[in-house]
Amino acid sequence: MVILFDLDGTLIDSTEAILESFHNAFRVHDTKSPNDEDIKALIGHPLDVMFGSLGVHQEHVWDYVTTYKEHYRKISTQKTLLLPKAREAVTAAKEFATLGIVTTKTGLYSRILMEHFELMHYFDVLIGREDVEYPKPHPEPVFKALQGLQCDKKDVWMIGDTSLDILAAQAAGINSIAVLSGYEDEKTLKKFTNIIYSDANEAIGYLKRRKSAHL
Repeated sequence: MVILFDLDGTLIDSTEAILESFHNAFRVHDTKSPNDEDIKALIGHPLDVMFGSLGVHQEHVWDYVTTYKEHYRKISTQKTLLLPKAREAVTAAKEFATLGIVTTKTGLYSRILMEHFELMHYFDVLIGREDVEYPKPHPEPVFKALQGLQCDKKDVWMIGDTSLDILAAQAAGINSIAVLSGYEDEKTLKKFTNIIYSDANEAIGYLKRRKSAHL
């Protein structure tokens, strides 16, 4: 079995770091900053899409992204937390599956974060935004992860907290589980999947039971 994890809202909570970095970017570029709720509603999308959706003109989007990353790099490890039972989820999953990370975050910073939490060694692949041309909900990140793991699509699961994760999994032809620990609510997620758990640890419990039943 292969299990691919999203990061934000699935294993980690970097909301504070994300919000602070967004507000800093708007401040540096002397533009009125959006409110927190509007920013949080877009978490999971690529940064350029987020800034564009928040009113930044397309020709300036990448300037804002660069400013965001410069600030985020400085504060990410201090202002990011592991979600409750995320460590338990990863360690339990490793006992019966090969693990990967598929995120729209920058892969470099994602790796630094997971090393900071002493979890990176549990994962055999990490696919970030710079590793693909088309991020989630496109299936390319999933395909890239499977290519890195040198495995086919048999018994592969994606665990994520947004419809982008579920849609990417569906487009790639793999299984998916939605979790309620992140940025989309149950009503929204139910439009895309019926397999929904409160957090990654419960999702791993489901997969462990499923695997045991098929032994």
